[in-house]
Amino acid sequence: MLRTPSGGSGHGAAATDSGLMSIGAVLNALRDEFPEVTISKIRFLEAEGLVEPRRTPSGYRKFSGDDLERLARVLRMQRDHYLPLKVIREYLEAVERGEAVRLPVLGRQRDGEPAPASAGESEPTAARIGRADLLAAAEMDEAELAEWESYGLLTPLEDGVYDAEAVTVASLVRALGEFGIGPRHLRAMKAAADREAGLVDQVVAPLRRHRNPQTRAHAEDRTRELAALTVRLHSALVQTALGVRLP
Repeated sequence: MLRTPSGGSGHGAAATDSGLMSIGAVLNALRDEFPEVTISKIRFLEAEGLVEPRRTPSGYRKFSGDDLERLARVLRMQRDHYLPLKVIREYLEAVERGEAVRLPVLGRQRDGEPAPASAGESEPTAARIGRADLLAAAEMDEAELAEWESYGLLTPLEDGVYDAEAVTVASLVRALGEFGIGPRHLRAMKAAADREAGLVDQVVAPLRRHRNPQTRAHAEDRTRELAALTVRLHSALVQTALGVRLP
């Protein structure tokens, strides 16, 4: 049972007269049941569309009792059913639409048993796009693709197709090119991205190898959470260095 902060002393004082709570109060309310939850985790769940707290005019998050219960429900589904956030979000959205849906019940396992198959596991693990489709979507020719590949900006997978994110990369490379920033100028950016990815992988790799299937099941979500944080930090550092603020 969650301990919802109320008015008075202690962390309950973080709640407003209308019953709304600060992110710190929500964290304290969740920690009894979920001791490993962090403020960055709550922010990540918000970024993934799993909770939508209100914002004050100054931009501070304010959570309702319903927001708190929703967060707890999401965390339980992760912990008890090994479900990825995409499956959890789709399930909650279906429930809110009034659809009669059943949550995949994977149950707990003893340490050492193989991890259960999660919902959607039969689907490809990531979207893929063929070479011809990439050329058409990014509006580039073979020569441009070959050049961008030579600088490591685009890399085909083992079967010759590309991750769907390649379309975004190609579009951004082209947009930068309009400002005179060519592929050769982007090698440093690619190297920095590889280093950041390597740092995230160092943190997550032990989770993927863990004996506990629950820990392994959370590795993907932890990867996405860390990736989101590194992207935000990178953006903030670039803005600080340039003395500008992006919209």
